[in-house]
Parts: sequence; structure tokens; C-alpha cells
Amino acid sequence: IMLQQTQVNTVRAYFLRFIKSFPTVAGLAAAPEQEVLRHWEGLGYYRRARQLHSAAKQIVEQHGGLFPRDPLQVLKLPGIGRYTAGAITSIAFDARQPILEANTIRLFSRLLGYGGETNSRTGQELLWKFAEEVLSRTGSGELNQALMELGSQVCTPRQPNCDVCPVMALCPTQALGLVDSIPLVRKKPQVTPLREAAIVIRRGNRVLLVQRGQTKRWAGLWDFPRFALHAESPAMIADEIAAQIANRCRLNIDWRQQLATIKHGVTRFQITLEIHEAAIAKRANQRRQNDVILPPDNDPPYVEQRWLLPKELADYPLNTTGRKIARLIQGAKR
Repeated sequence: IMLQQTQVNTVRAYFLRFIKSFPTVAGLAAAPEQEVLRHWEGLGYYRRARQLHSAAKQIVEQHGGLFPRDPLQVLKLPGIGRYTAGAITSIAFDARQPILEANTIRLFSRLLGYGGETNSRTGQELLWKFAEEVLSRTGSGELNQALMELGSQVCTPRQPNCDVCPVMALCPTQALGLVDSIPLVRKKPQVTPLREAAIVIRRGNRVLLVQRGQTKRWAGLWDFPRFALHAESPAMIADEIAAQIANRCRLNIDWRQQLATIKHGVTRFQITLEIHEAAIAKRANQRRQNDVILPPDNDPPYVEQRWLLPKELADYPLNTTGRKIARLIQGAKR
């Protein structure tokens, strides 16, 4: 699960820490979701952590705490698709189940000489059929791992090391000199720039942390109030931030200063995140609340709001930029 869309070198430390804290399925199932998310923090794609947690509960409740061997039952677990089910059951139980992921897609496309869209219906049917046909009656787990390694280490996207490939003689793509055009490279999605603000709101020696709803980015995690920012001048920025916080958190604040700027990417968005500091206002500024026209926003309300000491932020699961903000304010004077 951790290896989905994440490299081995990134996963290794997280995996070791995770299984040390949750060594059994029952232990994972019994853990609070916030604790699971805190252990996952930094890996991204946090839905995987919540689904893994749900799968552990389902295994305990429906399978007596034992991971099911039947691939059809495995597919019913939250967060388990065809590839993951095939990888788990073939490697763990030597089930004759195929796998198809980035490395084997490239390997199989070249062995078939298939130059079409690999993610099309035709391409997927062809590649899954091939992945199943190459499996032997026994040893499917080892073969699947070998195929992934072959794709990762030898049949690489650029300049594949064909001279040491054990199946070079079977590869029409290499024979025809088409390794640079097969598989067909998908066009990268257009990157959309976004400008957002994250607000550190102070009340005495505490700061405000909010929990995000279940339908949006970073669902279930805690964060500093965050939203798209449109104003340009300092005065208009202060007014927009005050209006947004009044609308989202039902708080009256005074803008203080901009603390930092963080640039980061989320899927197809390149985000410029401005970190602003504010404080609870002694009196409401009705002009800011009533005169600033906020753009349409489909974000759900925050699940919960908490005022925390900076040192308490370490106990809450945050997204990557949220953790950077936490470190920033933990190291700063009031």
C-alpha cells in the first residue's frame, strides 16, 4: 500500500516505523485514526492510510484477524485494487495472480511491440491478458517480483540496458529499434498555478489548528486555516484574510504580517502558499466582514477547531506544508 505511487527509498523508513507501532492487524485496527495518520505524515496520498486502517478493521471483524487468501475477498478490502490484490496474493500466498504496474506495463508493451495507449481499454485488456499468460503454475510471486525488477532495473524508460536483458531475443521492440517510442509516452497534464494563504492565528500563547473535512484534500488531517487568495495589495490582503476567517472560523482577527512563502505541487497544481500571521481582534471589523466579496468556495466547513500551544502541534497529523509552518512558529518568538 505504501509503495503505491511512492518510491522504495522513500517508503522504507516509514514502513519500519509503521510496523513497529502497529505490528499486528488487530493493533492497527484498534489504533485511533489520528495516530495512524500521524505515522503516515509525509508520505502523501493520505487516503491510503485511512483505507489501510479501514481494511484492518474489516479483516478483524470479518476474517478473524487473518488476512484473506481468496483474491476475490482481498479485492473487497478498502483501498485494494486489481494490481495490489495480485501483488499481495501472489507474493504472500503464491497465488497465480497477475500484476500490472508502471514497470511491467513498460516491459510488457515492449515485449508485445504495443505502441498504443497503455491506459486505454484496449491497452489494459491486452496487457492484463499478457500478465496472466506469462505466469507459471507455481512461483508466481517470485516471477512477478522478477518482472517488476526487470522493468525497473533493465527495461528502463530511457536507454534500456537491452544487452543484459534475459528476454532480448523475444523483444520485437528492440529488434525494430523502437525502444524510444514504445510504450507511448502520455502527455504531461498542464500545470495550473494557484495562490493560497495559510493563516497562523494567535490567541495569547496558543495558535489555531483546524481539522479538514472528509471530502477534500488532506481529509481528516489537521491544518492551519487555508484558502485561495486573490487580493494583491497589503491592505486588501488583510481585508480578504479577515473576511475569510470570519466566514470559515467565525472569528474576528487582525492581520499582522506575512511570515513566509512556500512553493509546492499537488497533483496538477503548482501552489504558491503565503504564510500569514494574525491575532484575535479586540473588536469586530464590520467593514472587513461585510464589504469584502468572497469568491465561490466549495470547501466544506472545518470538522473541529482547537487552540494549541506550539509544542502540542507535534501530536497532530499535518500535511507536509502544515508541518513546515508548525516548525516555523515553534522556532519563532511571539
